[in-house]
Amino acid sequence: TGGHTTEILRLLSCLSESYSPRHYIFADSDKMSEAKIRSFEQKRAETFSNSQFTLDRIPRSREVRQSWTSSVVTTLYSLLYSLPLTYRLKPDLILCNGPGTCVPVCISALLLGLLGIKRALIVYVESICRVETLSLSGKILYYFSDYFIVQWPDLKEKYPKSVYLGRIV
Repeated sequence: TGGHTTEILRLLSCLSESYSPRHYIFADSDKMSEAKIRSFEQKRAETFSNSQFTLDRIPRSREVRQSWTSSVVTTLYSLLYSLPLTYRLKPDLILCNGPGTCVPVCISALLLGLLGIKRALIVYVESICRVETLSLSGKILYYFSDYFIVQWPDLKEKYPKSVYLGRIV
């Protein structure tokens, strides 16, 4: 929501038209992202005539300040929604940047790969605001992503698997 959506749209603005269609997945309680995405895609359509995208909502996996115990239950619930969606979309690439919603989507994609249905490349970009520590999503997806990008050199030192490219959003 909000900042995460702005960051991911900045990243997407650098992608060529070959990254199409784009499938946006966000939390059902997110009120801002849909309008931001539609506005971004409308501007993109002015440059790329064949611009295609879809919007999908899934249950939020974790609310801010939600207890760890109840987070497990809500994340499993979100995963149940993500599995058929990911199966239907069969993405080549998942580009995500931190909201908890990305965790069940990435786990769904990993399961599809393990089952031999479709392997998706997972690229996780830690938010620019994470200077010294990883977000909870980052702590989980650090171990499962194909590329884990950080935007601060201190994080690269702490997490050697990560890739430091400087500020990219």
